[in-house]
Amino acid sequence: MKIASLGVLSLFTAMLILAPVVGEAAEQQNKMKACNEQANAKGLGEGKGEERKAFMKECLSAKPASSGKTAQQEKMKACNKEAGEKNLKGDERKKFMSTCLSS
Repeated sequence: MKIASLGVLSLFTAMLILAPVVGEAAEQQNKMKACNEQANAKGLGEGKGEERKAFMKECLSAKPASSGKTAQQEKMKACNKEAGEKNLKGDERKKFMSTCLSS
């Protein structure tokens, strides 16, 4: 019983340690996909060699220019403001927020 508990605890600890790494990998994959799409849109297809390589290097190393808030946070702020202006409360507010955030 102690061995099984120790094994489960070890797996749980490993998951906690590796979770941020997995999130970063997904973020990097999304960035790679976006840069590939931008390169293709600029006519820097697979056969462009050094020109494409330079573009991809710059694109992948660029930091996103943001106000520190994600698009979802900005949307939440705008929807909250609008709901406040309309004096919505309770279920009405909940329904409005759901619709506003999903649009």
